[in-house]
Amino acid sequence: MARYTGPKRRLSKREGLPLFSKDIKAMERKGVINPGQRSSARRRKRVSEYGLQLREKQKAKRFYGILERQFRKYFERASKVKGATGLMLLELLERRLDNVVFRLGLAKSRAQARQLVTHGHISIDNKKINIPSYTTDIGQTIALSPQLRDNTLVKKEIEEQSTLPGWLEREATFGKVLRRPERDEMEQAIEEQLIVEYYSR
Repeated sequence: MARYTGPKRRLSKREGLPLFSKDIKAMERKGVINPGQRSSARRRKRVSEYGLQLREKQKAKRFYGILERQFRKYFERASKVKGATGLMLLELLERRLDNVVFRLGLAKSRAQARQLVTHGHISIDNKKINIPSYTTDIGQTIALSPQLRDNTLVKKEIEEQSTLPGWLEREATFGKVLRRPERDEMEQAIEEQLIVEYYSR
């Protein structure tokens, strides 16, 4: 299955919540969401249990920019780890390198973070990594390439970054994974149990 390349706002409208930060104000103006609403989708009509599970799975895929086959592999991997499968799934998604770059504020979106990684602008422990799905681990240091550290746009984005999640820290264009993320530090808009139920059918 090819990666979706159409208008991203269409995906946000389909899920009933802003999947991408630039869609927030537009959806507030059109009344799709209320001001300040970020994490709960407005149900337009009654849907089946299967429909809810499917939509939650699709939503998670779109949040993290992952295709179906790869998402299923993440679920299978999570199901083999000791602990709640849904929680392990979200943790694996959060620890993806492109998501960590985004969470650190080194990119304004996961899509931009993925591009930085694939173009070789991100290193881990001083080693260039160009695989967005690379799973980061505790103690690893993530850094922007030297040619981007003085980039005006990059500096501006970093300055505008809000508070970092507690499992990460950043100084200038260098970040570090302090520990594994806890549930309240992961994506709040996703109901992971519905995804577990979907794959358990």
